Amino acid sequence: MTVKIKAHGVGKRYSVGRAQTSFAALQGVDLDVEEGEFLCIVGPSGCGKSTLLQMVAGLESLSEGTLSIDGRRVAGPGADRGMVFQSYALFPWRTVLGNIEFGLEVKGHSARERREIAIRCAHTVGLRGFEHAYPRQLSGGMKQRVGIARALANDPEVLLMDEPFAAVDAQTREMLQEEVLSIWHKTRPTVLFVTHSVQEAVYLGSRIAVMSARPGRVKTIIDVDLPYPRDVTSAEFGKLMKPVYAVLKDEVLKAAGTVGLQPPETTQ
Repeated sequence: MTVKIKAHGVGKRYSVGRAQTSFAALQGVDLDVEEGEFLCIVGPSGCGKSTLLQMVAGLESLSEGTLSIDGRRVAGPGADRGMVFQSYALFPWRTVLGNIEFGLEVKGHSARERREIAIRCAHTVGLRGFEHAYPRQLSGGMKQRVGIARALANDPEVLLMDEPFAAVDAQTREMLQEEVLSIWHKTRPTVLFVTHSVQEAVYLGSRIAVMSARPGRVKTIIDVDLPYPRDVTSAEFGKLMKPVYAVLKDEVLKAAGTVGLQPPETTQ
């Protein structure tokens, strides 16, 4: 397989307080992401999962190490990457189509082309009939659909998703998971998907990168050798969750002292 994204020795340090005390959010991150794969990233809270994703997006600088896409060093945001945020990040004064068109507008596409692409993407994520609605008129799940459609409109080679379903209800989460998998199977972008849910990671990912407690690094990568669509109630599914939890539990204990981690029931 071809390596699409390569991180080598990546670190990120932040300065805090008046004394400008620094701490390491990430340190020594090594990761190869194959072209067209669906890589899920899990880890304890505060381990730098979102920071790593923002570095790939070009929204955060590196303190050390190298990060490249197709052999070219990441130096800032680019049209080859699309980002879906947990907080939706929609423009309240723009309609659904207006939000989806934003990136195309920045790139200089004609009004007609923007509208055609936006309509197609809106329909792809199940927003037919809501094209002219404003964010205030949408549910949380529908807002996230707009965010996904906006990312897809630029036809990105890399789709970055930062806990995109964390703020929606369980039923909507299932529907959005299915839609993202459908889009991935059809267009095969390289997907980096940050989640706190081990079950979600096993359900979606072709591989799972488990990060250590802060300073974050990739502790291990686990292959998910299950065909799609996956049955979360199957014994095979539950068996694959166990090694992820085993690694994650150790890191959570390091980060939180005596607080343990119990696997949830294997239902969506």
